[in-house]
Amino acid sequence: MGTLSDSLSDPAKRKQVIEEAQRTVDAEVSEKSGLSGMAIKAAYSMAKGVAPGIMTKILDVLAPEFLDALQPYYDEAKQKGVDLRAMLQNRSAEAANALLAITDKRAAAESGGVLKSGYSKLRPSAQKHVEAAVPRLADLITKIAS
Repeated sequence: MGTLSDSLSDPAKRKQVIEEAQRTVDAEVSEKSGLSGMAIKAAYSMAKGVAPGIMTKILDVLAPEFLDALQPYYDEAKQKGVDLRAMLQNRSAEAANALLAITDKRAAAESGGVLKSGYSKLRPSAQKHVEAAVPRLADLITKIAS
């Protein structure tokens, strides 16, 4: 296999990756607690209610960029013969920043609406939530690469 995003070139594999990514996001959201967790769950539910299938569409659009952003970590883990999950957990802030740079750029390009509004409200706490998702992201990357 070339790059992680190469796995998206086969339509059947892409569909499988996006479905798995959707399950990963759903699991992360469902485990959130506290006030910020309630806000995330509400925004997620609202986005899905306003535009059914929107999360799958967003993941489909962002997947290549996300995989490209995580490629260096995957390559380094493979080169060093270390577990990707452990490596990403040790560098969770760095990995989260790489992913959030993508969503920040996309959000800045949006003209407005419910998704942009929701994103701007949740963005201040996004770093900690993306960092918390790193173990599942590592598992997803490992699954994609196999």
